[in-house]
Amino acid sequence: MNETRRDRDSEGRAHNARPRDGLGRPLPYGTPGVERQPEGVVRSADETVREAQRLLDAGMPFHAHEVFEDAWKSGPDGERELWRGLAQLAVGLTHAARGNATGGARLLRRGAAALEAYGPAGTHGIGVGALACWARELAERVQRAGAGPVDAAAEAPRLRADAS
Repeated sequence: MNETRRDRDSEGRAHNARPRDGLGRPLPYGTPGVERQPEGVVRSADETVREAQRLLDAGMPFHAHEVFEDAWKSGPDGERELWRGLAQLAVGLTHAARGNATGGARLLRRGAAALEAYGPAGTHGIGVGALACWARELAERVQRAGAGPVDAAAEAPRLRADAS
């Protein structure tokens, strides 16, 4: 790759081809990275939740956010705020794991608000209320002085209300 030109996909759109680490940070060209999530995958809600939970449990919230983003973009209009809120929680956890307390807390709170606006009933077995509480508690913790980066795998939330 010519480092002075932008990476492009097959249709000529800008697309960063740099490898990334487990938290989605770009690495230098030629460095081995973590396999990226394919974009634009249409999954069922159940498949979305299972794949996102797998990635969260593996300490890869950036990649889980991409799964939620696919659902947000391809899902029914009535569920877009749910998937968008879940994507914001995953990005908030990503920032918190990278040591960005301010950005992490902001996105965790924004995601919690989006989930709360969705309503307490939830859907697809997703524990909306518990996730909003988890996000607000983590936001408070990461903003404490000296909290430092969090362990993304250890902090991974349970998406399903009935999951242990």
